[in-house]
Amino acid sequence: MQPIPEGRGFKVNEQQGKIRIYVACLASYNSGILHGSWIDACQDEDVIRYEINAMLMASPEKGAEEYAIHDHEGFMDVPIVEYQSIKSVIEIAVFIAEHCALGGKLIEYYGNLSDADEAMNDHYAGVYSSLTNFAQELTEQSTEIPESLQNYIDYERMAHDLEINDVLAIETGFEQVHIFWIR
Repeated sequence: MQPIPEGRGFKVNEQQGKIRIYVACLASYNSGILHGSWIDACQDEDVIRYEINAMLMASPEKGAEEYAIHDHEGFMDVPIVEYQSIKSVIEIAVFIAEHCALGGKLIEYYGNLSDADEAMNDHYAGVYSSLTNFAQELTEQSTEIPESLQNYIDYERMAHDLEINDVLAIETGFEQVHIFWIR
């Protein structure tokens, strides 16, 4: 067995918890034996492959070579499938580790990591206590509103219209609404 390659680990947000996959030995599984291991998904690909190979070498079935991902934790509602590439698992895990619940909800909304990453990098308007507060701040920053008219502006209605036409609002907690401009 080769020594563990030196790889870079990715820092996981402590509030998030572990983001990991359960990798099962298919030779054992097909023989009715549960054999596998939980592996931190926020590691370098070489480190994860080493851990998979170590699990396969420790299999009760001789010559075990094949594995599948049979479970996962910390990926929010992002689906991870049995034969998903390790590279893809790492990319998703690192994105979620960096952006927490927001990262998971973006991937879920867009259906893929590429669009979620683009939204985060190019279309993010910030976090607000509500979409209404975003509409008010946007209006006050872009328009001089006479004092005599300030009480007549319906920011809730403006927020509703913004959400229909211009922005994506993702709630991640109490009074935490992340706003993204729709492309």
